[in-house]
Amino acid sequence: MDESQVAQIIENQVLTVVKAVEDKIDEEIAALDRLDLDDLDVLRERRLQQMKRMAEKRNKWISLGHGEYSEIGEKEFFAAVKASERVVCHFYRQNWPCQVMDKHMAILAKQHMETRFIKVHAEKSPFLTEKLRIVVLPTLALVKNAKVDDYVVGFDELGGTDDFSTEMLEERLAKAKVIFLEGEASRQANAAAVKRNVRQSESSNLSDSD
Repeated sequence: MDESQVAQIIENQVLTVVKAVEDKIDEEIAALDRLDLDDLDVLRERRLQQMKRMAEKRNKWISLGHGEYSEIGEKEFFAAVKASERVVCHFYRQNWPCQVMDKHMAILAKQHMETRFIKVHAEKSPFLTEKLRIVVLPTLALVKNAKVDDYVVGFDELGGTDDFSTEMLEERLAKAKVIFLEGEASRQANAAAVKRNVRQSESSNLSDSD
């Protein structure tokens, strides 16, 4: 098959796609033209109700601590996971890998209002760490409907290094369906923060995730 034939095939495919898009737009325009004032009022009222429900949901999330990355005690953990449908809990201790995870968690907490982001000091919470079988630090417990559904242990799933991006962690949490990539927060305003590498250049490179 020569280049002219390949070009012709590609051109035909492009024209087919364009025609399909145009037909779809024409259908939507025709549907709008058929709407009368009563239909528009119904659509407007439905949209207002949707916006009201979302505002109520966001207010509830804020009251539960969503939108912030906060530390809680062992006894508070169970109440927190019962109150919020989705929770990401960072089990940490005072070391460099956990500090790296902290920075990413703080960014994601502001961008994903639909999920609560918390941290628990593992060494001060022996009952909880034993119950959830937390061994490696940092470990993220991904909780849905008051049950631990998945774990992110160390940095193995994040490239095996502390130099991973916030986007990489975000994608991992979205894969577990503990956050939504389309989000409930203003991702546009924070896009630069997501892409920014939070590794501090002046700190030593520790690849050990213990």
